Amino acid sequence: MAGITGIGSGMDIDGMVGALVAAEKAPKEAQLTRLETATTTKISALGTLRTALSSFQTALKDLNDIKLFENRSAKSSNTDLLTATASKTAQSGTYSVKVEQLATGSKTATKALESDFKTNVAGTLTVKVGDGEGIDVEIGEGASLTQVKDALNAALKDSGVTANLLTDPSTGETRLVMSSANTGEGKDVSISATEGLEALTIDIENTIDAEDDAAAGMSGVLERAQNAKFTIDGLALQSATNKVEGAIPDVTLDLVSTNKDKTVTVTVAQDQDGVTANIKKFVDAYNNLIKTTNSLTRVTKVGESGELSTGGLVGDSSVRSILSGIQNELISVGGSDGVRMLADLGITTQKDGTLAIDNDKLKTALEKNFDAVGGFFAGETGLMNRLNSRVDGFNQTGGILAQRVSGLEATKDDITAQREKLNLRIESMTARLYSQFNAMDTLVAQLSNTSSWLENTLSSLPGVVKKSSK
Repeated sequence: MAGITGIGSGMDIDGMVGALVAAEKAPKEAQLTRLETATTTKISALGTLRTALSSFQTALKDLNDIKLFENRSAKSSNTDLLTATASKTAQSGTYSVKVEQLATGSKTATKALESDFKTNVAGTLTVKVGDGEGIDVEIGEGASLTQVKDALNAALKDSGVTANLLTDPSTGETRLVMSSANTGEGKDVSISATEGLEALTIDIENTIDAEDDAAAGMSGVLERAQNAKFTIDGLALQSATNKVEGAIPDVTLDLVSTNKDKTVTVTVAQDQDGVTANIKKFVDAYNNLIKTTNSLTRVTKVGESGELSTGGLVGDSSVRSILSGIQNELISVGGSDGVRMLADLGITTQKDGTLAIDNDKLKTALEKNFDAVGGFFAGETGLMNRLNSRVDGFNQTGGILAQRVSGLEATKDDITAQREKLNLRIESMTARLYSQFNAMDTLVAQLSNTSSWLENTLSSLPGVVKKSSK
Protein backbone atom coordinates (compact mmCIF):
# COMPACT_ATOMS: atom_id res chain seq x y z
CA MET A 1 0.00 0.00 0.00
CA ALA A 2 3.02 2.22 -0.04
CA GLY A 3 3.14 4.78 -2.84
CA ILE A 4 2.00 8.36 -3.25
CA THR A 5 0.37 9.01 0.12
CA GLY A 6 -0.29 12.02 2.33
CA ILE A 7 -1.45 14.24 -0.54
CA GLY A 8 -4.53 15.35 1.29
CA SER A 9 -2.85 16.09 4.61
CA GLY A 10 0.72 16.72 3.53
CA MET A 11 1.98 14.17 6.06
CA ASP A 12 4.78 11.63 5.33
CA ILE A 13 2.62 8.55 5.76
CA ASP A 14 5.30 6.18 4.40
CA GLY A 15 7.77 7.46 6.95
CA MET A 16 5.33 7.23 9.84
CA VAL A 17 4.22 3.70 8.92
CA GLY A 18 7.83 2.62 8.45
CA ALA A 19 8.82 3.99 11.86
CA LEU A 20 5.89 2.33 13.64
CA VAL A 21 6.50 -1.01 11.90
CA ALA A 22 10.23 -0.92 12.65
CA ALA A 23 9.54 -0.13 16.30
CA GLU A 24 7.25 -3.14 16.48
CA LYS A 25 9.47 -5.55 14.52
CA ALA A 26 13.01 -4.68 15.63
CA PRO A 27 12.95 -6.01 19.24
CA LYS A 28 11.44 -9.38 18.26
CA GLU A 29 13.69 -9.67 15.22
CA ALA A 30 16.77 -8.97 17.34
CA GLN A 31 15.62 -11.53 19.92
CA LEU A 32 15.15 -14.22 17.26
CA THR A 33 18.50 -13.39 15.64
CA ARG A 34 20.31 -13.70 18.97
CA LEU A 35 18.59 -17.00 19.70
CA GLU A 36 19.30 -18.34 16.21
CA THR A 37 22.99 -17.36 16.40
CA ALA A 38 23.38 -18.96 19.82
CA THR A 39 21.59 -22.13 18.67
CA THR A 40 23.64 -22.45 15.48
CA THR A 41 26.88 -21.86 17.40
CA LYS A 42 25.98 -24.55 19.93
CA ILE A 43 25.02 -27.06 17.21
CA SER A 44 28.36 -26.46 15.47
CA ALA A 45 30.24 -26.77 18.77
CA LEU A 46 28.51 -30.04 19.63
CA GLY A 47 29.36 -31.35 16.16
CA THR A 48 33.03 -30.46 16.69
CA LEU A 49 32.98 -32.17 20.09
CA ARG A 50 31.38 -35.32 18.65
CA THR A 51 34.00 -35.49 15.90
CA ALA A 52 36.81 -35.33 18.46
CA LEU A 53 35.07 -37.96 20.61
CA SER A 54 34.61 -40.26 17.59
CA SER A 55 38.33 -40.05 16.78
CA PHE A 56 39.09 -40.76 20.43
CA GLN A 57 36.79 -43.81 20.44
CA THR A 58 38.40 -45.13 17.25
CA ALA A 59 41.80 -44.97 18.92
CA LEU A 60 40.38 -46.74 21.97
CA LYS A 61 38.96 -49.51 19.81
CA ASP A 62 42.23 -50.07 17.97
CA LEU A 63 44.23 -50.35 21.19
CA ASN A 64 41.56 -52.53 22.82
CA ASP A 65 42.11 -55.30 20.24
CA ILE A 66 43.74 -58.22 22.06
CA LYS A 67 44.97 -59.51 18.68
CA LEU A 68 47.29 -56.52 18.56
CA PHE A 69 49.20 -57.98 21.47
CA GLU A 70 49.22 -61.46 19.93
CA ASN A 71 50.79 -60.32 16.68
CA ARG A 72 54.41 -61.07 15.91
CA SER A 73 56.68 -58.95 13.76
CA ALA A 74 59.50 -60.08 11.52
CA LYS A 75 62.17 -57.48 10.83
CA SER A 76 64.82 -57.67 8.13
CA SER A 77 68.13 -55.91 8.68
CA ASN A 78 68.36 -55.25 4.93
CA THR A 79 65.06 -54.75 3.11
CA ASP A 80 66.89 -54.25 -0.19
CA LEU A 81 67.68 -57.98 -0.11
CA LEU A 82 64.60 -59.40 1.59
CA THR A 83 61.55 -58.49 3.66
CA ALA A 84 59.75 -60.66 6.17
CA THR A 85 56.34 -61.04 7.84
CA ALA A 86 55.19 -63.30 10.65
CA SER A 87 51.86 -64.69 11.84
CA LYS A 88 50.83 -64.52 15.48
CA THR A 89 51.89 -68.15 16.02
CA ALA A 90 55.50 -67.54 14.97
CA GLN A 91 58.12 -68.26 17.60
CA SER A 92 60.49 -65.51 18.60
CA GLY A 93 63.99 -65.92 17.26
CA THR A 94 66.82 -64.52 15.15
CA TYR A 95 67.91 -66.01 11.83
CA SER A 96 70.86 -65.34 9.48
CA VAL A 97 69.88 -65.41 5.82
CA LYS A 98 71.89 -65.12 2.59
CA VAL A 99 70.19 -64.77 -0.81
CA GLU A 100 72.28 -66.40 -3.54
CA GLN A 101 69.80 -66.65 -6.43
CA LEU A 102 66.28 -65.41 -7.13
CA ALA A 103 63.59 -67.62 -8.61
CA THR A 104 62.88 -66.67 -12.22
CA GLY A 105 60.56 -67.66 -15.02
CA SER A 106 61.68 -68.87 -18.41
CA LYS A 107 62.09 -67.18 -21.76
CA THR A 108 61.99 -69.43 -24.86
CA ALA A 109 61.89 -68.75 -28.60
CA THR A 110 61.04 -70.38 -31.90
CA LYS A 111 63.65 -70.70 -34.62
CA ALA A 112 64.31 -67.66 -36.79
CA LEU A 113 61.50 -67.00 -39.33
CA GLU A 114 61.12 -64.68 -42.26
CA SER A 115 59.45 -61.41 -41.29
CA ASP A 116 56.69 -62.04 -43.85
CA PHE A 117 56.03 -65.53 -42.51
CA LYS A 118 52.45 -66.80 -42.85
CA THR A 119 50.99 -70.14 -41.86
CA ASN A 120 50.20 -72.51 -44.71
CA VAL A 121 47.45 -74.35 -42.88
CA ALA A 122 45.11 -73.89 -39.97
CA GLY A 123 46.00 -75.79 -36.83
CA THR A 124 46.56 -75.81 -33.09
CA LEU A 125 49.48 -74.69 -30.97
CA THR A 126 49.69 -76.25 -27.50
CA VAL A 127 51.54 -74.18 -24.89
CA LYS A 128 52.88 -75.86 -21.76
CA VAL A 129 54.67 -74.56 -18.68
CA GLY A 130 56.94 -77.40 -17.57
CA ASP A 131 54.88 -80.55 -17.07
CA GLY A 132 51.67 -78.62 -16.58
CA GLU A 133 48.47 -79.04 -18.56
CA GLY A 134 48.69 -77.65 -22.08
CA ILE A 135 46.63 -74.73 -23.37
CA ASP A 136 45.41 -75.11 -26.95
CA VAL A 137 45.45 -72.06 -29.22
CA GLU A 138 43.71 -72.17 -32.60
CA ILE A 139 45.69 -70.59 -35.47
CA GLY A 140 44.06 -69.83 -38.82
CA GLU A 141 45.47 -70.45 -42.26
CA GLY A 142 47.53 -67.54 -43.61
CA ALA A 143 48.09 -66.05 -40.14
CA SER A 144 51.03 -63.66 -39.86
CA LEU A 145 53.44 -63.73 -36.94
CA THR A 146 51.66 -60.75 -35.43
CA GLN A 147 48.33 -62.57 -35.66
CA VAL A 148 49.88 -65.68 -34.10
CA LYS A 149 51.28 -63.56 -31.25
CA ASP A 150 47.88 -61.89 -30.64
CA ALA A 151 46.07 -65.25 -30.63
CA LEU A 152 48.55 -66.64 -28.10
CA ASN A 153 48.26 -63.63 -25.78
CA ALA A 154 44.45 -63.77 -25.88
CA ALA A 155 44.43 -67.46 -24.93
CA LEU A 156 47.22 -67.20 -22.34
CA LYS A 157 46.12 -64.02 -20.56
CA ASP A 158 45.49 -65.81 -17.24
CA SER A 159 48.45 -68.22 -17.39
CA GLY A 160 51.33 -65.85 -16.63
CA VAL A 161 52.75 -66.47 -20.11
CA THR A 162 53.04 -63.76 -22.78
CA ALA A 163 54.14 -63.86 -26.40
CA ASN A 164 56.23 -61.26 -28.19
CA LEU A 165 58.23 -60.83 -31.41
CA LEU A 166 61.94 -60.01 -31.64
CA THR A 167 63.47 -59.11 -35.00
CA ASP A 168 67.13 -59.05 -36.05
CA PRO A 169 67.55 -55.75 -37.91
CA SER A 170 70.55 -57.10 -39.88
CA THR A 171 68.64 -60.04 -41.41
CA GLY A 172 65.01 -59.13 -40.90
CA GLU A 173 64.44 -62.54 -39.34
CA THR A 174 61.94 -62.72 -36.50
CA ARG A 175 61.49 -65.07 -33.56
CA LEU A 176 58.35 -65.69 -31.55
CA VAL A 177 59.47 -65.33 -27.90
CA MET A 178 57.50 -66.75 -24.97
CA SER A 179 58.06 -65.19 -21.52
CA SER A 180 56.72 -66.75 -18.34
CA ALA A 181 56.14 -65.30 -14.89
CA ASN A 182 55.90 -68.83 -13.49
CA THR A 183 59.08 -69.28 -11.48
CA GLY A 184 60.82 -72.46 -10.42
CA GLU A 185 63.04 -75.13 -11.89
CA GLY A 186 61.40 -77.18 -14.67
CA LYS A 187 58.81 -74.53 -15.58
CA ASP A 188 60.17 -73.60 -19.01
CA VAL A 189 57.62 -72.76 -21.71
CA SER A 190 57.29 -75.07 -24.70
CA ILE A 191 55.08 -75.09 -27.79
CA SER A 192 53.99 -78.15 -29.73
CA ALA A 193 52.00 -77.91 -32.96
CA THR A 194 49.76 -79.89 -35.26
CA GLU A 195 51.02 -80.81 -38.72
CA GLY A 196 51.93 -77.85 -40.88
CA LEU A 197 52.76 -75.48 -38.00
CA GLU A 198 56.08 -77.06 -37.00
CA ALA A 199 57.92 -73.79 -37.58
CA LEU A 200 56.18 -72.34 -34.52
CA THR A 201 57.23 -75.08 -32.10
CA ILE A 202 59.60 -74.67 -29.16
CA ASP A 203 61.20 -77.94 -28.11
CA ILE A 204 62.91 -77.40 -24.76
CA GLU A 205 63.82 -81.08 -24.32
CA ASN A 206 66.25 -81.11 -27.24
CA THR A 207 67.60 -77.57 -27.02
CA ILE A 208 69.65 -76.78 -23.97
CA ASP A 209 72.36 -74.30 -24.95
CA ALA A 210 70.53 -71.12 -25.86
CA GLU A 211 73.48 -69.46 -27.56
CA ASP A 212 74.26 -72.48 -29.76
CA ASP A 213 70.58 -72.89 -30.60
CA ALA A 214 70.26 -69.26 -31.58
CA ALA A 215 73.36 -69.48 -33.72
CA ALA A 216 72.01 -72.57 -35.44
CA GLY A 217 68.66 -70.91 -36.05
CA MET A 218 66.87 -73.44 -33.88
CA SER A 219 64.18 -73.03 -31.26
CA GLY A 220 65.41 -73.06 -27.69
CA VAL A 221 65.60 -71.76 -24.16
CA LEU A 222 66.86 -68.20 -23.86
CA GLU A 223 66.54 -68.11 -20.07
CA ARG A 224 65.72 -71.15 -17.96
CA ALA A 225 63.20 -71.04 -15.12
CA GLN A 226 65.05 -71.54 -11.87
CA ASN A 227 64.53 -71.88 -8.13
CA ALA A 228 65.52 -69.31 -5.57
CA LYS A 229 68.62 -70.37 -3.64
CA PHE A 230 69.37 -69.11 -0.16
CA THR A 231 70.74 -70.18 3.18
CA ILE A 232 69.22 -69.88 6.65
CA ASP A 233 71.73 -70.21 9.46
CA GLY A 234 74.12 -71.81 6.99
CA LEU A 235 71.64 -74.41 5.73
CA ALA A 236 71.28 -74.36 1.91
CA LEU A 237 67.63 -74.21 0.79
CA GLN A 238 65.66 -73.66 -2.42
CA SER A 239 62.22 -72.33 -3.28
CA ALA A 240 60.24 -72.36 -6.52
CA THR A 241 59.14 -68.77 -5.80
CA ASN A 242 60.68 -65.70 -4.24
CA LYS A 243 57.92 -65.76 -1.62
CA VAL A 244 59.37 -68.32 0.75
CA GLU A 245 56.88 -69.92 3.14
CA GLY A 246 57.54 -72.74 5.58
CA ALA A 247 61.32 -72.44 5.76
CA ILE A 248 60.86 -70.69 9.12
CA PRO A 249 57.58 -71.80 10.73
CA ASP A 250 54.84 -69.15 10.37
CA VAL A 251 57.28 -66.67 8.80
CA THR A 252 57.21 -65.52 5.17
CA LEU A 253 60.38 -64.29 3.48
CA ASP A 254 60.10 -62.17 0.34
CA LEU A 255 63.39 -62.33 -1.56
CA VAL A 256 64.12 -59.05 -3.34
CA SER A 257 67.69 -59.26 -4.70
CA THR A 258 70.87 -61.29 -4.35
CA ASN A 259 74.16 -60.83 -2.58
CA LYS A 260 75.71 -64.11 -1.49
CA ASP A 261 78.36 -62.30 0.54
CA LYS A 262 75.89 -60.31 2.65
CA THR A 263 74.09 -61.75 5.66
CA VAL A 264 70.61 -60.49 6.48
CA THR A 265 69.38 -60.82 10.04
CA VAL A 266 65.69 -61.67 10.38
CA THR A 267 64.31 -61.04 13.87
CA VAL A 268 60.95 -62.52 14.86
CA ALA A 269 59.49 -60.99 18.00
CA GLN A 270 56.38 -59.51 19.56
CA ASP A 271 54.95 -56.66 17.50
CA GLN A 272 56.17 -53.84 19.71
CA ASP A 273 56.14 -51.33 16.84
CA GLY A 274 52.45 -51.98 16.14
CA VAL A 275 51.54 -51.57 19.80
CA THR A 276 53.65 -48.41 20.11
CA ALA A 277 51.94 -46.89 17.06
CA ASN A 278 48.49 -47.54 18.54
CA ILE A 279 49.48 -46.15 21.94
CA LYS A 280 50.68 -42.96 20.22
CA LYS A 281 47.45 -42.82 18.24
CA PHE A 282 45.50 -43.03 21.53
CA VAL A 283 47.59 -40.25 23.11
CA ASP A 284 47.20 -38.02 20.01
CA ALA A 285 43.43 -38.55 19.97
CA TYR A 286 43.18 -37.72 23.68
CA ASN A 287 45.29 -34.58 23.24
CA ASN A 288 43.12 -33.50 20.32
CA LEU A 289 40.02 -33.98 22.50
CA ILE A 290 41.54 -31.83 25.26
CA LYS A 291 42.51 -29.08 22.81
CA THR A 292 39.05 -29.19 21.26
CA THR A 293 37.21 -28.92 24.56
CA ASN A 294 39.54 -26.11 25.70
CA SER A 295 38.71 -24.19 22.53
CA LEU A 296 34.97 -24.77 22.92
CA THR A 297 34.87 -23.66 26.57
CA ARG A 298 37.38 -20.80 26.47
CA VAL A 299 36.56 -17.12 27.10
CA THR A 300 39.11 -14.79 25.50
CA LYS A 301 39.55 -11.05 24.97
CA VAL A 302 39.59 -9.91 21.36
CA GLY A 303 41.29 -6.79 20.03
CA GLU A 304 42.26 -3.60 21.82
CA SER A 305 38.75 -3.08 23.10
CA GLY A 306 39.02 -6.25 25.15
CA GLU A 307 35.69 -7.55 23.87
CA LEU A 308 35.04 -11.06 25.16
CA SER A 309 34.78 -13.99 22.76
CA THR A 310 33.25 -17.15 24.17
CA GLY A 311 33.40 -20.71 22.91
CA GLY A 312 30.22 -22.48 21.90
CA LEU A 313 30.13 -24.70 25.00
CA VAL A 314 31.23 -22.36 27.80
CA GLY A 315 29.95 -23.72 31.11
CA ASP A 316 28.50 -26.81 29.41
CA SER A 317 27.80 -29.62 31.89
CA SER A 318 28.23 -32.38 29.29
CA VAL A 319 31.81 -31.34 28.59
CA ARG A 320 32.58 -31.31 32.30
CA SER A 321 31.04 -34.76 32.77
CA ILE A 322 32.92 -36.27 29.82
CA LEU A 323 36.32 -34.92 30.86
CA SER A 324 35.78 -35.78 34.51
CA GLY A 325 34.93 -39.39 33.66
CA ILE A 326 37.90 -39.79 31.32
CA GLN A 327 40.40 -38.23 33.71
CA ASN A 328 39.19 -40.39 36.60
CA GLU A 329 39.92 -43.50 34.54
CA LEU A 330 43.34 -42.23 33.45
CA ILE A 331 44.53 -41.91 37.04
CA SER A 332 42.91 -45.10 38.32
CA VAL A 333 45.10 -48.10 39.13
CA GLY A 334 44.67 -51.35 37.18
CA GLY A 335 46.62 -54.11 35.48
CA SER A 336 49.48 -56.01 37.11
CA ASP A 337 53.13 -57.10 36.80
CA GLY A 338 54.63 -53.65 36.95
CA VAL A 339 52.09 -51.97 34.66
CA ARG A 340 49.35 -50.56 36.87
CA MET A 341 48.96 -47.01 35.55
CA LEU A 342 49.93 -44.89 32.55
CA ALA A 343 52.95 -43.45 34.35
CA ASP A 344 54.47 -46.96 34.40
CA LEU A 345 54.56 -46.71 30.60
CA GLY A 346 56.10 -43.25 30.56
CA ILE A 347 52.77 -41.54 29.79
CA THR A 348 52.19 -38.49 32.00
CA THR A 349 49.84 -35.49 32.15
CA GLN A 350 51.23 -32.04 31.27
CA LYS A 351 50.24 -28.66 32.70
CA ASP A 352 47.84 -28.00 29.83
CA GLY A 353 46.03 -31.28 30.47
CA THR A 354 47.47 -33.15 27.49
CA LEU A 355 49.47 -36.39 27.69
CA ALA A 356 53.16 -36.81 26.83
CA ILE A 357 55.11 -40.02 26.17
CA ASP A 358 58.59 -40.87 27.37
CA ASN A 359 59.57 -43.05 24.41
CA ASP A 360 62.48 -44.73 26.19
CA LYS A 361 60.37 -45.68 29.18
CA LEU A 362 57.59 -46.99 26.93
CA LYS A 363 60.07 -49.09 24.95
CA THR A 364 61.51 -50.57 28.14
CA ALA A 365 58.03 -51.43 29.44
CA LEU A 366 57.14 -53.20 26.20
CA GLU A 367 60.39 -55.15 26.18
CA LYS A 368 60.06 -56.29 29.79
CA ASN A 369 56.29 -56.53 30.29
CA PHE A 370 54.71 -56.87 26.85
CA ASP A 371 51.86 -59.15 27.99
CA ALA A 372 51.21 -56.95 31.04
CA VAL A 373 50.87 -53.92 28.78
CA GLY A 374 48.27 -55.83 26.80
CA GLY A 375 46.37 -56.67 29.98
CA PHE A 376 46.48 -53.03 31.08
CA PHE A 377 45.04 -51.64 27.86
CA ALA A 378 42.87 -54.40 26.36
CA GLY A 379 40.02 -56.61 27.53
CA GLU A 380 36.80 -56.00 29.44
CA THR A 381 38.60 -54.54 32.45
CA GLY A 382 41.31 -52.80 30.42
CA LEU A 383 41.75 -49.04 30.34
CA MET A 384 40.48 -48.69 26.76
CA ASN A 385 37.17 -50.41 27.50
CA ARG A 386 36.66 -48.36 30.66
CA LEU A 387 37.34 -45.12 28.82
CA ASN A 388 34.95 -46.06 26.03
CA SER A 389 32.22 -46.78 28.57
CA ARG A 390 32.68 -43.26 29.95
CA VAL A 391 32.30 -41.70 26.51
CA ASP A 392 29.86 -43.92 24.65
CA GLY A 393 26.73 -42.83 26.51
CA PHE A 394 27.37 -39.28 25.35
CA ASN A 395 28.47 -39.93 21.78
CA GLN A 396 26.56 -43.00 20.63
CA THR A 397 23.67 -42.79 18.17
CA GLY A 398 20.74 -41.47 20.17
CA GLY A 399 23.06 -40.57 23.06
CA ILE A 400 23.08 -37.43 25.17
CA LEU A 401 24.88 -35.23 22.63
CA ALA A 402 22.74 -36.46 19.73
CA GLN A 403 19.59 -35.71 21.73
CA ARG A 404 20.86 -32.23 22.48
CA VAL A 405 21.55 -31.57 18.82
CA SER A 406 18.03 -32.79 17.97
CA GLY A 407 16.59 -30.40 20.56
CA LEU A 408 18.60 -27.50 19.15
CA GLU A 409 17.49 -28.34 15.61
CA ALA A 410 13.90 -28.21 16.87
CA THR A 411 14.66 -24.79 18.34
CA LYS A 412 15.92 -23.61 14.94
CA ASP A 413 12.72 -24.87 13.32
CA ASP A 414 10.69 -22.99 15.94
CA ILE A 415 12.69 -19.80 15.25
CA THR A 416 11.86 -20.15 11.55
CA ALA A 417 8.19 -20.58 12.40
CA GLN A 418 8.30 -17.51 14.68
CA ARG A 419 9.91 -15.46 11.90
CA GLU A 420 7.13 -16.46 9.53
CA LYS A 421 4.50 -15.48 12.10
CA LEU A 422 6.30 -12.18 12.76
CA ASN A 423 6.43 -11.39 9.04
CA LEU A 424 2.71 -12.14 8.67
CA ARG A 425 1.92 -9.94 11.69
CA ILE A 426 4.07 -7.11 10.33
CA GLU A 427 2.41 -7.38 6.91
CA SER A 428 -0.99 -7.20 8.57
CA MET A 429 0.08 -4.27 10.76
CA THR A 430 1.51 -2.43 7.76
CA ALA A 431 -1.71 -2.87 5.82
CA ARG A 432 -3.80 -1.71 8.82
CA LEU A 433 -1.64 1.38 9.40
CA TYR A 434 -1.75 2.39 5.75
CA SER A 435 -5.52 1.92 5.76
CA GLN A 436 -5.90 4.09 8.86
CA PHE A 437 -3.50 6.81 7.74
CA ASN A 438 -4.93 6.90 4.24
CA ALA A 439 -8.44 7.17 5.69
CA MET A 440 -7.25 10.05 7.88
CA ASP A 441 -5.57 11.63 4.88
CA THR A 442 -8.80 11.40 2.87
CA LEU A 443 -10.78 12.89 5.76
CA VAL A 444 -8.33 15.78 6.16
CA ALA A 445 -8.55 16.42 2.43
CA GLN A 446 -12.36 16.44 2.61
CA LEU A 447 -12.36 18.79 5.60
CA SER A 448 -9.92 21.05 3.83
CA ASN A 449 -12.16 21.16 0.76
CA THR A 450 -15.21 21.86 2.92
CA SER A 451 -13.38 24.63 4.71
CA SER A 452 -12.42 26.22 1.41
CA TRP A 453 -16.02 25.96 0.13
CA LEU A 454 -17.44 27.55 3.27
CA GLU A 455 -14.93 30.34 3.12
CA ASN A 456 -15.76 31.07 -0.49
CA THR A 457 -19.52 30.83 0.15
CA LEU A 458 -19.52 33.09 3.19
CA SER A 459 -17.32 35.65 1.56
CA SER A 460 -19.81 36.04 -1.28
CA LEU A 461 -22.81 36.82 1.01
CA PRO A 462 -24.23 40.47 0.97
CA GLY A 463 -22.80 42.70 3.65
CA VAL A 464 -19.61 40.76 3.98
CA VAL A 465 -16.67 43.03 3.73
CA LYS A 466 -13.62 41.44 2.35
CA LYS A 467 -10.33 42.32 3.89
CA SER A 468 -8.17 44.09 1.44
CA SER A 469 -4.65 43.04 1.06
CA LYS A 470 -2.02 45.71 1.37
